[in-house]
Amino acid sequence: MAVVTGCSRADRSEDSATATDQGPAAEVRLGYFPNVTHASALIGLDQNLFAQHLGNTKLVPTKFNAGPEEVNALLGGSLDIGFIGSGPAINAYAQSGGEAVRLIAGATSGGAQLVVQPSINTPQDLQGKTVASPQLGNTQDVSLKKWIADQKLSDVKVQNIDNALTLDQFKSGAIQAAWLPEPWASRLVLEAGAKVLVDEKDLWPGGQFPTTVLIVRTQFLKEHPATVTAILQGLLDANTLAASDPAKAKTAVNNQLQQLTGKALGAATLDRAWQGIQLTTDPLAGQFPQLAQDQVTAGVKDKAPDVAGFADLTLLNTVLAQAGKPAVSASGLDKK
Repeated sequence: MAVVTGCSRADRSEDSATATDQGPAAEVRLGYFPNVTHASALIGLDQNLFAQHLGNTKLVPTKFNAGPEEVNALLGGSLDIGFIGSGPAINAYAQSGGEAVRLIAGATSGGAQLVVQPSINTPQDLQGKTVASPQLGNTQDVSLKKWIADQKLSDVKVQNIDNALTLDQFKSGAIQAAWLPEPWASRLVLEAGAKVLVDEKDLWPGGQFPTTVLIVRTQFLKEHPATVTAILQGLLDANTLAASDPAKAKTAVNNQLQQLTGKALGAATLDRAWQGIQLTTDPLAGQFPQLAQDQVTAGVKDKAPDVAGFADLTLLNTVLAQAGKPAVSASGLDKK
């Protein structure tokens, strides 16, 4: 990973405001997670779909395990573009005063569940229990805490545990439930006997919510729009492959997970996780004001982050038009 730069937020804001198109970048540092909810990134990397569009620009894939860590890299200038959860994406925008990053595409809708020990049958059964989420303030952490508030549960302990450790914690009984992205929800169900209490898609209109989106440093977007376009073309190619040849796409995802984690997923786990996600370039921008408000309900923020001006879907809609596909809406999120 590149070294984090020492520039201040004010410096970055000034640079971003004055940045102009400098042509393709020499390299692009692309962030992503080793999760099935980042399938578009994993497929694109495995099948060289990003590289095919980048020409002479060097692709530097950079793995992260949780959103807040990736936000620090973006705001610090050591990452250019990132596949990331919607919650940390909002935080990156808010932390920089709406300056440092822009939402440029969606990647995945769905793929998160609250899984519980078999003895738990209702929300009230979680009173006095310990429930895991991946990291403080990440997408699933906010979803869990918002749901706990909605259910008026007063005695639930939320523990932030790395996904890779949650399985053993659940098996040992140290935790009784977990709100997890795929493939971890499926792993707990199939390997540890968990059952689903809540599928998050059931909490959203039409069953759609942005689990993974694509954001870019604003300065990089302005200086290297051709490079950003190439990444978006690779994203669309990855999603198209997943729709036309799911078996090949799942193999690509598993190849990458094997390389990144040292262990491929079992066929049943991958199949179950795959059924829970929808790959889409639509960032579902209309959901972001609610996601921002959810941070307040969850007790993560005192005030809902302002998401006005967060989206810039200009390049994405150009790529979609060239592919003969309909444009996606910024739902007003492109205006301050």
